[in-house]
Amino acid sequence: MDYFSDKQRGLRPRTEEQLTPAALGGIVALIQSLISTGAFAYKYPEMCPDGAGPYGTDGQALSLAVQAEIPDLEWPLRAFTESAGESHVPDTLAVLDLIQFSYAAIAKPLQGSYHSFFQHHHLTFDVDSGREEFRARVNSILARNGIAYDLKEDGTIERLAPSVLREALSNAVFRTKDKTLNQMLEDARTKFLNPDPVVRRESVERLWDCWERIKTLEMPNDKRASVGLLLDKVTAQKDVRDMLEEEARKLTDIGNSFHIRHTETKQTLVSASHIIDYLFHRLFSMIMLLLIEPNKAIQRTSYSRR
Repeated sequence: MDYFSDKQRGLRPRTEEQLTPAALGGIVALIQSLISTGAFAYKYPEMCPDGAGPYGTDGQALSLAVQAEIPDLEWPLRAFTESAGESHVPDTLAVLDLIQFSYAAIAKPLQGSYHSFFQHHHLTFDVDSGREEFRARVNSILARNGIAYDLKEDGTIERLAPSVLREALSNAVFRTKDKTLNQMLEDARTKFLNPDPVVRRESVERLWDCWERIKTLEMPNDKRASVGLLLDKVTAQKDVRDMLEEEARKLTDIGNSFHIRHTETKQTLVSASHIIDYLFHRLFSMIMLLLIEPNKAIQRTSYSRR
């Protein structure tokens, strides 16, 4: 639905990484409605005693399955609890797992023949329509509440990158002549879009591995000279070239000083999500500059979009 407020004020920024009570309430209401209407009967059917087919959801089977698949989630799921005036929302990652579980387990129930003795309809199912309607409703709830996750067409949950990076990351296809570098860059991109902050921190480590490999493309045995050759192909302006060289040195220092490329106890562990975003963005921008500068980019490397 296109809400009037969105047209007047614009879409709400999707920057929240924890589910709010309101967003959780909407998801709980959606899943409860799907249980009651028989959408989960596609995978967990309550069968007609006469053997004529499913007529609703087997709540016990669904409950056992959810608890087995998502042990960190309290079931039945509640919108939120209040204690000492504070609201408590279940773990965000567990709820996102429930969304994925639900996507795989539901289908749009279609009422068939009416069984007058038991006073119920037998059901058939439209899987594609049920999943697409569910995806649209979930994403609407997340978007309206500024939550930075999206349910994709394949049923996976993807974190929405900061807006300044979102388009570049979502459309990125790495096609260099170095197949190992291609895979490393794709690994970093995929990890950065993961909802789990632990995996997202790994994306920074992987991107710095990419940086070290890129620095050997021109001269494998001399990183400093190799970087110089790469930067020469980006710009001929001395002041700009000097600035970029200083940035390249600083990026290398960051990788060595923080718990990114090394694991000694003296290294600082970066765990805050907004700092992870900043570090990833900073290095990704440098890598993009080397890969996409037309006609001046490194000769062995190119970057394209879908």
